[in-house]
Parts: sequence; structure tokens; C-alpha cells
Amino acid sequence: MLLVTLLVCAVLLLLSLLHIYWALGGRWAMSAVLPEEGGARAFTPSPAMTLGVAGLLLAAAVVVLLRGALADHVRDTMLWGVVTLGTWVLAGVFGMRAVGEFRRVGFFKRVRGTRFATWDTWLYSPLCAALSTACAFIAKGSA
Repeated sequence: MLLVTLLVCAVLLLLSLLHIYWALGGRWAMSAVLPEEGGARAFTPSPAMTLGVAGLLLAAAVVVLLRGALADHVRDTMLWGVVTLGTWVLAGVFGMRAVGEFRRVGFFKRVRGTRFATWDTWLYSPLCAALSTACAFIAKGSA
């Protein structure tokens, strides 16, 4: 379980850093990370919104780390229930992101043929499905 935990934490930390980079004005990979429709971005997040996502990803990494790698340190505290529930919530959130909203995002999206849709099909949605599965594995872990 430790290996899975550390891998999930590393992915979440990398994603958090990437969002910080974008929030600070970075442009690398920007042409493929936002859903498109009709040749235009479906939305353009503000730097504050992007930093918010970075913060949530960082918080997710901390929750997973506490549940999966530091369990012995928090098991007998009030934090244990919170991190266990939090890890289950993360499994659900990543699972829902993988499935998508049935229009522009997820495995069952209808809008196809865009750069984002291609990356979503081959990387973003499978990554979310893997993160969902890994978070469920970590949450179930040893009681």
C-alpha cells in the first residue's frame, strides 16, 4: 500500500505544481487542458480559480498521505475518520471525473475531435480512473 500511496501523492503533487505554473501565467500544454466546443474553449478559469484547484490537489495529496503512509501516526486520533472519509471522497470525485458530465469531459463525452477530447480520452480520464481506484484501495486499506 505504501508504494501506491506514494505514487498517488506524487501524481497529485505534480498536478498541483502544474496548476500553480498555469496560475502564474505559464502556457505549456494550455492548448490541450481545457474542454473546447465549436473551436473555442468552453471556459477560461481565472488565476485564482486555478490556484484553488492547485490547493485542492495539494490537500488531496496530504489526505492520501495521512491515510496510506502515515496511518500509524493518525489512527488513534480524531483525524483518522476524517482522512478515511476524505480518501473515499477522493475516490468518488476522481471516479466521477473519469465518467464525466456526458458532454465535453470524461469517457462518455459527446464532443470529440478536439485536442482536449483526444487527451481526455487517452490520458486525463484514464488517469482519473486510476486515481479513483488507487484512492479506494488506500481508503479500504488496513482498518
